[in-house]
Amino acid sequence: MAISISVVLLLLILAVIFIRNCSLKISHALVCLLLGFYLASTSMAPTIHSGLSETADLVSGLRP
Repeated sequence: MAISISVVLLLLILAVIFIRNCSLKISHALVCLLLGFYLASTSMAPTIHSGLSETADLVSGLRP
């Protein structure tokens, strides 16, 4: 578990750096993809999923 969290943090830092530089390339997109896969295998996955579901419900309930 400790190795998984370390990899997730490393990939998260790399993704933030790539996005802030506005130079997201194919290799950078692969880092973001790996970050998603590692996040899905951590214990944070249910929390992230429920947060995204609640946000989607909130946005879909808004009327223009």
